Amino acid sequence: MISNVAAEVQAFTSNAFLVEGERRVLVDTGAGFDVVSVIDAHGGDLDAVVLTHTHPDHIGNAADLRNAYDVPIYGYDTNHDAVDEPLADGDVLQLGDHEYEVLHTPGHAEDHCCFYADATGVLFAGDLVFQNGGYGRTDLPGADRRTLLESIESVLDVIDEDLRELHTGHGPSVTEDAFQHVELAARSARAR
Repeated sequence: MISNVAAEVQAFTSNAFLVEGERRVLVDTGAGFDVVSVIDAHGGDLDAVVLTHTHPDHIGNAADLRNAYDVPIYGYDTNHDAVDEPLADGDVLQLGDHEYEVLHTPGHAEDHCCFYADATGVLFAGDLVFQNGGYGRTDLPGADRRTLLESIESVLDVIDEDLRELHTGHGPSVTEDAFQHVELAARSARAR
């Protein structure tokens, strides 16, 4: 089961997805809200946190989670204080009951990663792509539109039309025609 524990938060934050199952993992921590109380309300305890990237809205609650649950925080940029354990392109990690491939997808941020489970057709896209063809900002330090487009196209090479769920860093998750939303994001990024 996947739930966005930041769904009701009014502060500026990223989504934060609790993936339940054999290995309880939070994808991104969100920022500016009491994530520990929310996790506790969902049964408490975590096995790990994985980060799509280290922008403040995605890692703001990292220290609180580390203190409350003593969990490792995985991310691509091991030089960042929020990251305890490294992720690399092609790594496989367990979220909930399924294995996800780490896809390094720079462009919005140099350390950006997506997580994809082929067996279940689930993609955690962070700020790479959003619903209705949106895609991550490229006007921030370390961002680059051409690199972002290349990352979207590399994800399209891995996923297929059986993509069932697209969980994004902001806005609603997509559970119908998810592949088309990623394709539309690539077309939108090419057109700019």
